[in-house]
Amino acid sequence: MNLDPAAIRAGVRVETFDTLGSTNAAALARARAGEPGPLWIVARQQTAGRGRRGRAWVSEPGNLYATLLLTDPSPVSRAAELSFVAALALLDALEEVAPAVGGRLALKWPNDVLLDGAKVCGILVEGESRPPLAAAIGIGVNCAHHPAAVAYPATDLAAAGVPTTPEDLLATLSRTMLARLAQWDRGHGFAAVRADWLRHAAGVGGEIRVAGGTEDVIGRFADLDAAGHLVLALPDGTTRTIAAADVFPVPA
Repeated sequence: MNLDPAAIRAGVRVETFDTLGSTNAAALARARAGEPGPLWIVARQQTAGRGRRGRAWVSEPGNLYATLLLTDPSPVSRAAELSFVAALALLDALEEVAPAVGGRLALKWPNDVLLDGAKVCGILVEGESRPPLAAAIGIGVNCAHHPAAVAYPATDLAAAGVPTTPEDLLATLSRTMLARLAQWDRGHGFAAVRADWLRHAAGVGGEIRVAGGTEDVIGRFADLDAAGHLVLALPDGTTRTIAAADVFPVPA
C-alpha cells in the first residue's frame, strides 16, 4: 500500500503484510524493539484482531486494518485524546474518498465512526508508557463487508453504495491524520479537536444507554468535558462524568 506524498515528505513510512495476528500488537512489538515511528503497519487480514475491552475484531480480506505507530506524540496524560483525533481524520478521509457519504457520517463516543447510524469504522488506541510514550492507533474500516452478529449494528462502505478500496482509503488517511495530529498539537489543541468532534457527534442531546462494568445507566448525552469524557445528565437532575464505556441509543 502507498501513502500520500505529503505523508512521505513528513517521514511517515508504511509496511504491508498479507496476514498478521494484530496490527496493534505488531506495532507495539516494534516500539519495544526501538522503532521510532511514524510507521503505518497494515495487514490485508488479521487472525487475532481485537477491539476495545479485548473483543475480537472480525478481520477478513477486503477491509482496511491499519495501525499508526507514533513515538512521543504527547504526554501520557493526553494520549487517550488520540481516539478523537483519529476519528476526525477518518471522517475527513471518508468524506474525501467517498463524497456521497458526507452527510451520512457521524462520530460515536468514544471511538467509532457511524454510517447511516451503523458502525463502519472502529478505533483502538494502545500504548507503551515507558519513556518515551509509544502510541499505537489501530483502525479498522469496513470497506467490503461487516460482521452481522454484533451488539451495535454494523455496515460497510460497499453495502452503503460507496465502494472504496483499502489502498485508496489508507493513502488519503495518511494525509488527513497528519493534519489532525497537527491540529491536536500534542494535546495543546484538544479544545479545537473537541469542538470539531462535537459538530459531528451522534446522539448529543438525546437519551442514551451507557454500559460500563456491572451497571447500565440511562440519561441524556449532555456534552464532552475538557478531557473528552462523556457528561451524562441523569433523570434526577444530576450529572455523571464517564471516562470509558459502551454507548447505545435508546429508542424513542
